[in-house]
Amino acid sequence: MKKIAVIGLGYVGLPLAVAFSEKYPVTGYDIAQWRVDELNSGYDRTLEVSEEDLKAAIDRGIKFTNKLDEIKDANVYIVTVPTPIDNHKNPDLTPLRKASEALGKVLKKGDIVIYESTVYPGCTEEVCVPILEKVSGLKFNEDFFVGYSPERINPGDKEHTVKKILKVTSGSTPEIAKEIDEMYASIIEAGTHLAPSIKVAEAAKVIENAQRDINIAFVNELALIFDKLGIDTKAVLEAAGTKWNFLRFTPGLVGGHCIGVDPYYLTYKAKEIGYHPEIILAGRRLNDNMGIFVANKLVKLMIHEGHTIKNSKVLVLGITFKENCPDIRNSRVIDVIRELEDFKVDVDVYDPWADSEEVKHEYGLELKDNINVNDYDGIVLAVSHNEFKELEEPIKKAKQNSNLVVYDIKSFFDENLVDGRL
Repeated sequence: MKKIAVIGLGYVGLPLAVAFSEKYPVTGYDIAQWRVDELNSGYDRTLEVSEEDLKAAIDRGIKFTNKLDEIKDANVYIVTVPTPIDNHKNPDLTPLRKASEALGKVLKKGDIVIYESTVYPGCTEEVCVPILEKVSGLKFNEDFFVGYSPERINPGDKEHTVKKILKVTSGSTPEIAKEIDEMYASIIEAGTHLAPSIKVAEAAKVIENAQRDINIAFVNELALIFDKLGIDTKAVLEAAGTKWNFLRFTPGLVGGHCIGVDPYYLTYKAKEIGYHPEIILAGRRLNDNMGIFVANKLVKLMIHEGHTIKNSKVLVLGITFKENCPDIRNSRVIDVIRELEDFKVDVDVYDPWADSEEVKHEYGLELKDNINVNDYDGIVLAVSHNEFKELEEPIKKAKQNSNLVVYDIKSFFDENLVDGRL
């Protein structure tokens, strides 16, 4: 019987490990002792796995460890570590390389290593496999095998969970590809799609999010144009959306661990082979500058209302990269905050979903524990957490007694309450 070890217990790895534990013996491995301790106590701070489901998995025998020796009896290793970008927007493969080095120390004849981390086409075989071979002393496709099955986790989405999202699979030989596909098919209710090669599966992952990034860039550009024309972007999109084949995208800040990152993996590889991408990078540039636009728009609106910008107080609602989710990775709300700070604005940030210690470590920001909307000259609704709906009435009352300016990035508040929106 297959014994599975999942390497990396974040938003992707933990739900996958829990799902596989319904059919197979599973050990989850993470280098962070605090993460292992939390999971062993039955708590998942990402909220991707409920306490009930995590307890059930523990009762079934799932184990969590940060000791490499405790996964050496596995015969299938699934790598779900982060693949971020560096300050120059190039792929940072450090976590992937370190995970491969660690696995090389425990790899045995007949073992399979499956990568789920987002990479550029060719990365698994060009970067990871040589590390596995060098550290283990084993021969690829003779002594051990690899596969690639791109993660499709959507943080905070309780409808499209890991078992309900169709899974793309691939393997380094036809036989291994079939074996990997059958293994995933045993737990994925939505089914699987067996790609003809690892490179095809890798490419499929990066274009999924590059396509979405470009579509959002298009509506973001429309928002910039319509702002200058004095037209409500949301009203335009609603009118256009009455056509049956109109693609429904909305403007906004594009962050997170996928859409704002994956396109750079594809463009990196494209430039490496001598092709300079035009459309993909244009979309990235536009999306990366939306936070600056929002901050400048708020400042203009505040000036129109008679505010002195220097030392004015602005409240930013939300720091996570999306609504009703604690994930703060690559949140572009920080761009709005930094631009406002450049105007010498005093910025407070409030987010009931985000972990204050994590925000402090990642962005150097102190989250507010509670707020009074009457204390501010301006408010930016950056993330549409459900809890923020409760602020509509206090904001309405505050606006009756002051020249408070409200800018709504997500078109979340009542339109009569806001002074501007994307």
